[in-house]
Amino acid sequence: MDWSPAGRSRILTGMTIMEIPTTHAHWTGADSSGHWILTAEQLTPTLRDGAVEADANGAYVAEQIAELRRNGLTAMLVPDASGGGGASFRDTCAVLADLAHGCPSTSLTLSMHSHLVAAQVWRHLRDLPAPALAKVAGGAVLVSTGASDWMESNGSSTRVDGGYRVTARKSPASGAPGGDVVVTSFRHDGPDGAQVVHASVPFAAPGVSIEQTWDTMGMRATGSETVVFDDVFVPDAAVALVRPAGQWHPVWATVLGVALPLIMSTYVGVAEAAANRAVELARPRAERPDVAPLIGRMGNRLTVARDTVRAMIDAADDLRFDNTLDHASLSLTRKTNAAEAVVDVVRLAMEVSGGHGFGRGSGIERLFRDAHGAAYHPLPAAQQELFSGRVALGMLPF
Repeated sequence: MDWSPAGRSRILTGMTIMEIPTTHAHWTGADSSGHWILTAEQLTPTLRDGAVEADANGAYVAEQIAELRRNGLTAMLVPDASGGGGASFRDTCAVLADLAHGCPSTSLTLSMHSHLVAAQVWRHLRDLPAPALAKVAGGAVLVSTGASDWMESNGSSTRVDGGYRVTARKSPASGAPGGDVVVTSFRHDGPDGAQVVHASVPFAAPGVSIEQTWDTMGMRATGSETVVFDDVFVPDAAVALVRPAGQWHPVWATVLGVALPLIMSTYVGVAEAAANRAVELARPRAERPDVAPLIGRMGNRLTVARDTVRAMIDAADDLRFDNTLDHASLSLTRKTNAAEAVVDVVRLAMEVSGGHGFGRGSGIERLFRDAHGAAYHPLPAAQQELFSGRVALGMLPF
């Protein structure tokens, strides 16, 4: 059975051949343009060629991201009217799943950039200012520090004429070595109490640097380094939002609603790739009584992961969803469920492979490590359960 996004399997039932829907058909449906998915499929073998070396060296996938940019994938989600590729949110998620079959780190890095673009599209659809869209259409790559910022943010800032002077360290920031603009936030203690200032800062700004700190078990080639701000001037024109520190703000419902389907699409692609490889390795032992049930169980968990992410994509309503607290809570709940299913798939893939998967040359070992990164995107399960439990009780999450 081929569990890849482009795979098509057939089951013979009597004289009838039943088509099992592909991931693309399952997620995107008949209204998909297909152009961006085809582009991803064509790039995936090239990405696969460099994935092993990038993982072994922990080297940022610079050339892979450059290739995506050359083929328009970094701007695919920007609307046609803003000079971009006009891809739907559904197609973008399917592209990420497909790219993960080639290089998970490349796919995840693109997802981090794409969620910032998606947040701008969400604003654009509501006739709100979305100045980054033109920059992305022109080739800019955006980098987020949101995973470390969350409610409280960090760093220090001083109010000066026309803006702020900021000192901070932000980690992890996926894609930092190849980024053009860092979308970040920083603390400001002023007369109105502790505040968080959200802003976009060019990497070329004086005082911005990158410190190489990313050395992890999985997703080793995402370049999720530390961005250092050393007395950086951030003009008022670069500030998008000022909010009270440590308090829930609807901006996070927007961020979670756009980011989590994209991020988890990458991990579904990782799970698919591991399942495919495991079945391939298990074929010589197909007649053993333990093999088929394990593959069936692995398929069950992969279906849960796919269906859960499909529900996230559906709820996003092509970026027309309302940024409510309930939407944020449900997005987080589904993220936890999808992450657990993905990890189950790669664990079962190890078992299905009969020990071959434990070897570094199998392909499964690397995917096993990469898949475990799913647990650490906001919010980890324990924090999500607290968040969603409080919301269910009619309380604010913090």
